[in-house]
Amino acid sequence: MASINNKVNLIGNLGKDPEIKEFDSGKKMAKFPLATSENYKNEKGEKHTETTWHNIVLWNGLASVAEKYLTKGRQVAVEGRIVYREYEKDGDKKWITEVIVSQMQMLGTGKDKGVFDEK
Repeated sequence: MASINNKVNLIGNLGKDPEIKEFDSGKKMAKFPLATSENYKNEKGEKHTETTWHNIVLWNGLASVAEKYLTKGRQVAVEGRIVYREYEKDGDKKWITEVIVSQMQMLGTGKDKGVFDEK
């Protein structure tokens, strides 16, 4: 059985167009915020939607697919692992949580639906 120690599956909508970076090594990275929403009724029976934002990172082949097909608002399903990292900005330590995607499926309508792996 494949490892399930650190696995996350999300279905949501892109908050903005992917940001693409190409490195001198030839590697490509795509980053974008993904919004997932939960609908519920409160004690008074009023409908509410709670949105959570996730930092999504795709590498190489998946980054190329994101660059070609993904735009703000597009619905996708992603599978990956959660990574916590620390960096310094303007002398201050910052922390960020990201989902490193290993598989992605474009959802919704259109001819460009499909499942893509990081391989």
